[in-house]
Amino acid sequence: MNSQLSSRARIVQEYLSQRGFPFEVQELSTSTRTAQEAADSIGCRVGQIAKSLIFKDANTDKAVLIIASGANRVNLAKVEHTAGLKLEKADGKFVKEKVGFPIGGVPPVAHKEPLQTFLDQELQQYDVIWAAAGTPFAVFKLTPGDLEELTGGCWINLAE
Repeated sequence: MNSQLSSRARIVQEYLSQRGFPFEVQELSTSTRTAQEAADSIGCRVGQIAKSLIFKDANTDKAVLIIASGANRVNLAKVEHTAGLKLEKADGKFVKEKVGFPIGGVPPVAHKEPLQTFLDQELQQYDVIWAAAGTPFAVFKLTPGDLEELTGGCWINLAE
């Protein structure tokens, strides 16, 4: 394990390692805050970025995780219809409080509490995808199957 990782990236690395996943968190010198920045920094297609978006379920005040392809905008009406939720935009304070990571670095795992998770089915077209790892500079490489196994998420059509 890389002991040079920042504290939040190390949390993600430890989470992955403790569960037997061989993924290696990498911290880059350039930003991965947005999907386009991440793709540029990594050298991959923007669609290969598994961006983690947090929303608030207005009915329960719980955080909901949507992991979308970086090339897609999320159609909240589709997600709400499929999941029976009423989703609202979550601000930075809510995300940090409920999830434990800042916007722009939310990983698909290692959250403060388990999150209901939905996965963009368009990520399944890629052999390799990249996810945030706790900071706007940290990422790790995995497959769509790994993402499903890690998160327990449900694949849905969520793109606009």
